[in-house]
Amino acid sequence: MSKRLPPLNALRVFDAAARHLSFTRAADELFVTQAAVSHQIKSLEDFLGLKLFRRRNRSLLLTEEGQSYFQDIKEIFSQLTEATRKLQARSAKGALTVSLLPSFAIQWLVPRLTSFNSAYPGIDVRIQAVDRQEDKLADDVDVAIFYGRGNWPGLRVEKLYAEYLLPVCSPLLLTGDKALKNACRSGATYPASRCVPPRLANLYPSAWSKPY
Repeated sequence: MSKRLPPLNALRVFDAAARHLSFTRAADELFVTQAAVSHQIKSLEDFLGLKLFRRRNRSLLLTEEGQSYFQDIKEIFSQLTEATRKLQARSAKGALTVSLLPSFAIQWLVPRLTSFNSAYPGIDVRIQAVDRQEDKLADDVDVAIFYGRGNWPGLRVEKLYAEYLLPVCSPLLLTGDKALKNACRSGATYPASRCVPPRLANLYPSAWSKPY
């Protein structure tokens, strides 16, 4: 004889209500009405034969039985989520390797990975940070996000954003040493070892000598 289990929908509602300790917030998360949440909780309590929540003033609290049940349910839902993710990953195209500068990865790409993973849970995004973007791309790289003019033979290039750069310096440099002052105005020689993107001297070599 098979054992009876509570409806999955009622368990989902209980999980949300227990996490938020609020029927209203649980309803918002599940896109249902507060009355629907109350109905599901009542149905689950009737099924179990005990109370899961209690009211204290205007607060919603879990009973001792409710707290114990929530801990077990939470673990089950976590395992169910992980099992679903693994199954989806098998049917997906696999990994997407992205090559880019470390600074751009931290400031731009990483903060956006959460929304990407939610939209495409079966795609494993792998970040390959490179210090010198002019180095040859590794064979396992699928996409690269680089600074430059886009003239990279053999690659399909799509412009993402335009960037406007401007050389600046402290006013003290223009009022002090005469040689330094003239160098700033005429365009000082920039160390070749530091002329790597996204530095202005590398992308636009003549920019230092232009008047602004």
